[in-house]
Amino acid sequence: MKNSFWSRFLGRRTFRMNLLWTVGLSLVIALAVGIAVSFKVNSLSNGYKYNYITMIVLVSSFMISFHLMTKRIIRDFTAISQGIERMAEGGLSVRISMDREDELGRVASGINAMAQRLEAQISKERQLEQSKMELITGISHDLRTPLTSIIGYVDLLRSRSYRDADEQQRFIDNTYSKAVYLKSLIDDLFEYTRLSGGAVPLRLQKVSIRDLLEQMAFEFEPIAKENRVELASSLGQAEASATIDIEKFVRAVENLLMNALKFSLKPGTIRIRLKEEDGFISVIVENRGEPITEEQEKHLFDRFYKADDSRSTPRIQAGAGLGLSIARSIAQQHGGDIALKHQRGFFAFELRLPRGKDPRFKTL
Repeated sequence: MKNSFWSRFLGRRTFRMNLLWTVGLSLVIALAVGIAVSFKVNSLSNGYKYNYITMIVLVSSFMISFHLMTKRIIRDFTAISQGIERMAEGGLSVRISMDREDELGRVASGINAMAQRLEAQISKERQLEQSKMELITGISHDLRTPLTSIIGYVDLLRSRSYRDADEQQRFIDNTYSKAVYLKSLIDDLFEYTRLSGGAVPLRLQKVSIRDLLEQMAFEFEPIAKENRVELASSLGQAEASATIDIEKFVRAVENLLMNALKFSLKPGTIRIRLKEEDGFISVIVENRGEPITEEQEKHLFDRFYKADDSRSTPRIQAGAGLGLSIARSIAQQHGGDIALKHQRGFFAFELRLPRGKDPRFKTL
């Protein structure tokens, strides 16, 4: 109890005051002990031959008192020294534990804060490096497959390894289809890297979201019908105007629609809804498909994440697994986000954007 009180008492003073207080108190204790010994010695002898004993006791008392009262300071210096050594060896998770409010305590707190920042920075750099490696791996894998097919078909055409004109035309059509798919992958990758870099300014315009969605629904309906899916819209009567980058907004909604089309039950229905609340506009794309697990749901917005191929429409080629990731990046760049509600195969992706310009993001 006394040691705890003494530690708290010393910890609240400045380091200089602690040192002066320790020296002063040690002197007082030494003098008190020395005087007591001196009286005792003088009572036993009338001469001064025992005065040296008093001096020895005085010095010894001072040294013992000073040592005892500076023991905590020495311990704290040792803790700081050992902590710095362990951090220098790479142990940035080490923290110096010290209950002081003086300069020594602030030094320990500063070292801990520095170690924490360094640890966070190194962790961030490692994550970035890991992300780069995953990006390169994903790009290599997704580009290799269609490129290999294109080379194979072109080689067959060059060597005239086809039976008739119909097979030749089929090879040409397949080559063109793979080339278009390859271009779409490259476009997705380019768009994702631009958005994830955070350096792409927005070209903001105030537009009617309802009118924009009506136009998109009109253009998307033939594609949906071709895949035995009906497109239904519930956009209301209000204009629901918002300040957005039209090109990026269209890209985000198209990605949501294509995702719904790929994974909808056939025949089925995709519904687009529009709602306004609390200064935000929400575009909701709903569809029914095969249920997914909670683990799959967690990763739907991860880049290069691809759901089970058995859930998708065979006639629609699988993408690079970037569509939802790009859509979310666009929403976040506008100061909004995308959320998913899923229950027993019912999917509702909600793209939520602020009606006005978000001052945090760069614009042209």
